[in-house]
Amino acid sequence: MKAYARSLLALLILALPLAAEEVASTVKRDIPYAEPALERQVLDVYVPPGAKNLPVVIWIHGGGWQTGDKSSVQEKPKAFTAKGFVFVSVNYRLLPQVAMGDIIRDVAKSVGWVHQHIVEHGGDPKRIFIMGHSAGAQLAALLCTDEKYLKAEGVSFADVKGSVPVDGDTYDVPEIIAVAAARRKAEGKPDPKFGHREKFGTPEQHVEYSAITHVAKDRGIPPFLLLHVADHPDTTAQAQRFGKALKEAGVVTTVFGASNTNHTNINANLGVEGDPSTKALWEFVDACLKR
Repeated sequence: MKAYARSLLALLILALPLAAEEVASTVKRDIPYAEPALERQVLDVYVPPGAKNLPVVIWIHGGGWQTGDKSSVQEKPKAFTAKGFVFVSVNYRLLPQVAMGDIIRDVAKSVGWVHQHIVEHGGDPKRIFIMGHSAGAQLAALLCTDEKYLKAEGVSFADVKGSVPVDGDTYDVPEIIAVAAARRKAEGKPDPKFGHREKFGTPEQHVEYSAITHVAKDRGIPPFLLLHVADHPDTTAQAQRFGKALKEAGVVTTVFGASNTNHTNINANLGVEGDPSTKALWEFVDACLKR
């Protein structure tokens, strides 16, 4: 009887989940990525157990460039670290306290910090993926098409294995401004006080901050996966327009429209098993890492 009890106890112990620290990633929060770091110039690093020379995902949150936080990552850290990635979520300063150019340079600076320091956290500085949702999608796309921002931080396109913008509507800023203005006119609605036109600055800056402006052949632009909501007219049009330009420039590009979802859920469900966008994401990163 005692032997049976000992065997039963052993089985129960084996059935118990391992301690959290043995199975879960560790997270180091609020690491400054600038010197001196201003408010919001911080990032979080999620590291799987035993990390060494792992590929790295840098995630840029959305929020219309006015709100949002690096803590809003849902299932992504868990999903990516389980797949053998170091996951980095970044904050940046926000409108209207700073200008759009400051935001772009903040995020570029965070990539520079990752490139310089991620080895200390088990990551590979030459296998970086840059991703983001909504406003973060615009920022990810711009950094991965206009290399001057990353170059200023000591990072080249050769260090970036791929980019995944998620449901962005501003890869072509002048285009979305024109479409939205025509729609408001047709519906008899007033212009917003602080819409895309104002957020992105002057007409020249509208062009400069559009990722599509910088797409050209033989510039070393990394592969792109453009995820978008299939029945969202603006993000669909932007993804297809941007994707077409990338493909014509010889950039390896996949455009994936997710059905039965919305702007919020395509982000929240990224990393969830069975999610179609997540399946497309894993296929993309696996292919990029084999190149």
